[in-house]
Amino acid sequence: MRSVKLPRLVPSRPVPPPPAAPGDVLAAAEGLHVHLGGRPVLDGVDVEVRAGEVLALVGPNGAGKSTLLGALAADIPAAEGSVRIHGRPVSDWSAPELALRRAVLPQSASLSFPFAVEEVVRMGRAPWAGGDREDEDEAAVAEAMARTEVTGFADRPFSALSGGERARVALARVLAQRAPLLLLDEPTAALDLRHQELVLRLCRERARAGDAVVVVLHDLALAAAYADRVALLRSGRIAAGGPPPEVFAEGLLSEVYDQPVEVFPHPRTGALLVVPRREP
Repeated sequence: MRSVKLPRLVPSRPVPPPPAAPGDVLAAAEGLHVHLGGRPVLDGVDVEVRAGEVLALVGPNGAGKSTLLGALAADIPAAEGSVRIHGRPVSDWSAPELALRRAVLPQSASLSFPFAVEEVVRMGRAPWAGGDREDEDEAAVAEAMARTEVTGFADRPFSALSGGERARVALARVLAQRAPLLLLDEPTAALDLRHQELVLRLCRERARAGDAVVVVLHDLALAAAYADRVALLRSGRIAAGGPPPEVFAEGLLSEVYDQPVEVFPHPRTGALLVVPRREP
């Protein structure tokens, strides 16, 4: 019997998403419930992430901010409800397809091998390997390193960096990925004042360029200054959502954080300032 030679099947490359229009919903959760370790962490959360906006997730410790970010990234499964990325349920996307659509910055960055800083940033280009935009790798890596101010130590081992330097390198990797949806978990936590401002300016610039940015923040003044919208979480639910001036009310924040706060405009810029109320 004559054997028949079957054609070799070559897996197709995932197709990058088309450019989003301002206001397009790039990620959404509806009726989202998440359980971790048998404990409910999110309880019926509804949220939309839109192109052209910075959405800040704020709230006290244990409110569910990082869990919500992980669910929006398709890294944490829903017990009930749905999460959609670019209009489709997250389960409909393959891992390579997701990598072209969203980039994720976790709370802490650690590596087991002594990769150089530039090599770590270049890891962000992995989703584009073999694709039509692979020729953008060098420019994307160089731009991301310059924007996060890590070019000066490109050859140093990642393991030899300070916590703040590692945080900026990890952000550079996310920026080099050039995904239209950025999900950043406490990107300013290890940074000094200058680099906190740098990171939030980068978030705002990416949003103005058409991307959607979700950022977990503890500093309410930073959220007020840089976010287009905020989602205030309390005990796994959205206590309030909208532009910072609508959400950052003294009474609500004092109740949610169980700490009296004051909210007032900056005397020069008019930007909202949120500070703990301290007795003289």
